[in-house]
Amino acid sequence: MEMKQTNDDNNILLKRLLLSLVILLFIRLGTFLPVPGINHGHLAFYIQQHPVTKSLVSTFSGNDTFVIGLFTLNIFPYINASIIIQLLVSLFPSISKLQKEGGTEGQRKITRLTRAITLGWAIIQSLSIAFYLKRALFDWNIGLAIEIVIWLTTGAMIVLWLSELITEYGLGNGASLLIYTNIVSSLPNLSKKLITENSEQLTSQSWLVIGLLFFVAIYGIVLLQEGARIVPLISSKQLTQLPSKYSTLPENNYIPLRFNQAGVMPIILTTAVLVLPNYISNLGLLPLITLPVFLKSSKILYWVSYFVLILTFSSFYSTIVLNPKDISDQLQKMAVSIPGIRPGVATTFYLKQIMKRVTFLGAIMLAMLATLPNIIEALLHISSFNGLGTTSLLILVGVILDITREIRSILLTNIYNDMFD
Repeated sequence: MEMKQTNDDNNILLKRLLLSLVILLFIRLGTFLPVPGINHGHLAFYIQQHPVTKSLVSTFSGNDTFVIGLFTLNIFPYINASIIIQLLVSLFPSISKLQKEGGTEGQRKITRLTRAITLGWAIIQSLSIAFYLKRALFDWNIGLAIEIVIWLTTGAMIVLWLSELITEYGLGNGASLLIYTNIVSSLPNLSKKLITENSEQLTSQSWLVIGLLFFVAIYGIVLLQEGARIVPLISSKQLTQLPSKYSTLPENNYIPLRFNQAGVMPIILTTAVLVLPNYISNLGLLPLITLPVFLKSSKILYWVSYFVLILTFSSFYSTIVLNPKDISDQLQKMAVSIPGIRPGVATTFYLKQIMKRVTFLGAIMLAMLATLPNIIEALLHISSFNGLGTTSLLILVGVILDITREIRSILLTNIYNDMFD
């Protein structure tokens, strides 16, 4: 019986894993499928002569390829749409109510709205690429631009559909896995660049320091992702049944308030604030927009700004993800309370105070980890190390932890089902 159960579990996991791998491979191949009409010879020559364009193409494709492919936009329009949706939820009570109280139908409406914003954002990104290619292609015309927009937008929506298939039927979250794949695919080029550009500066002691700091960063990220402040709970039924001789409360009911409720969003928003103006200026759309001179001239001031913005966005975003009043109301509806704290306003105040401390600690850890690559570059006088930033490490570690939790959940669910069959 146990052997049969193990085989069934392995078959389910294998099917989910194969589905995810096949879809990821298909999307990866589609990234190199050239968009018709683009002379990639002209494009490659132009990119070689203009580093800004090379950086832009690398951002979209996840590597240093010169091919504008069908899936070049990848999952990025959906990521931007998700950020916009979360901001809309925090700004508009009607959308927030739809998400929290709308049930299945509310979630469907939110999903449709996210897809619509994804489509709009994909069109915007496609238009920016199409018109930017005007300076690189000799045979550029409006017809070609429209064709590029249609191909890239269609590819982005196909990627969104495939990522949803992974989330529903595969193993892991589709969007996270696509970002994970892009990061992993860029690691060989990043490692080669790091070694070739810093072969003379790096000594054996430097490599030892890098390895030690890398280990510290991984340990800190795991602690940040998994660390939580446990708030014990007790129901009214448990409270009436609890014998007076017991001085402790049941430990299986609690609320885990995680250190990092916001994930990598504070880093993404901070990077957008500091980098987006220069990207827009480099594209030639708004030539007057540049970063303040004092930020460009002083690395220390730039790091301080980076640190402070991460703290600010982390605190702000955590209040969006987790609202103490909503938690208090849900506990009161379920007749559950925190031991020693009265339901209602007292519970809200108590949770708010705890969340402030937990969020502040998590924000400090996140900001320190985010500035760690910059500190390594400054101390060891090396370049190209910042390409593997904290955002990449957070995503890599986070995806692995999520897949591990999902595998454990599948196994426990199958065991539970077999027990009651």
